[in-house]
Amino acid sequence: MPERKKLLLRLDPAVYDAVAQWAADDLRSINAQIEFALRRALRAAGRAPRSAGTEDPPAGVVDDAGVQ
Repeated sequence: MPERKKLLLRLDPAVYDAVAQWAADDLRSINAQIEFALRRALRAAGRAPRSAGTEDPPAGVVDDAGVQ
């Protein structure tokens, strides 16, 4: 698996708190939750990467944002 990229991200404290709560609700780390949200946004925009590290959901599966 290729090495993962590192990124410094500055967030508004309220946004951080909201992401942290969402991550806790989904039993994910904050980092994993941010990546989850970014991947969902990329799929919704038709810009999802097609690389070995990217998993597409099985055919017909719709996520909670309504993205198939």
